[in-house]
Amino acid sequence: MELNPQQLVFYLFALLTIGSAVVVVTIRNIVYAAFALMVTLFSVAGLYVFLQADFLAATQVIVYVGGILVLILFGVMMTSGSLDLKLKLERGQLFWGGVVSLIIFGLLLSVITNTPQWDNVDVGASQEPTTHKIGEMIMKEEFLLPFEIASILLLVALIGAALISRKEVRDE
Repeated sequence: MELNPQQLVFYLFALLTIGSAVVVVTIRNIVYAAFALMVTLFSVAGLYVFLQADFLAATQVIVYVGGILVLILFGVMMTSGSLDLKLKLERGQLFWGGVVSLIIFGLLLSVITNTPQWDNVDVGASQEPTTHKIGEMIMKEEFLLPFEIASILLLVALIGAALISRKEVRDE
């Protein structure tokens, strides 16, 4: 079986996603875990590109890598001096965590094996980008009002967070 370059890059992204996700949950240094999480999120964005979901790939990079991961890193850096906790792992926790993980793995495997094949999907065919369709749907009348309400709510939350974090307000 010979792999074409597209399949090779896909398998590289899949291996990178799984490998960096394993590093995230096994490494003890939280800063290294955050950087491994960044690699995982970028790899998932690459997999979205292979699924021809360019909007999801861009959203993955902008929201998760650009926003949430930076927030996690700032939180780690700001609290690194006050995190001198010694966590103990009891034997029961490791056993039950393994049992739950195996059950979830079995459920996912059964869903994968019982999913019918996509016979009508031509993987090699180039489709038009999804961003154009999503943009048209958001800007039509039925989705424009909820979109604008969500943006106003996010703006109010951002202003409230900035107001709460001010030093003068916290000292009173």
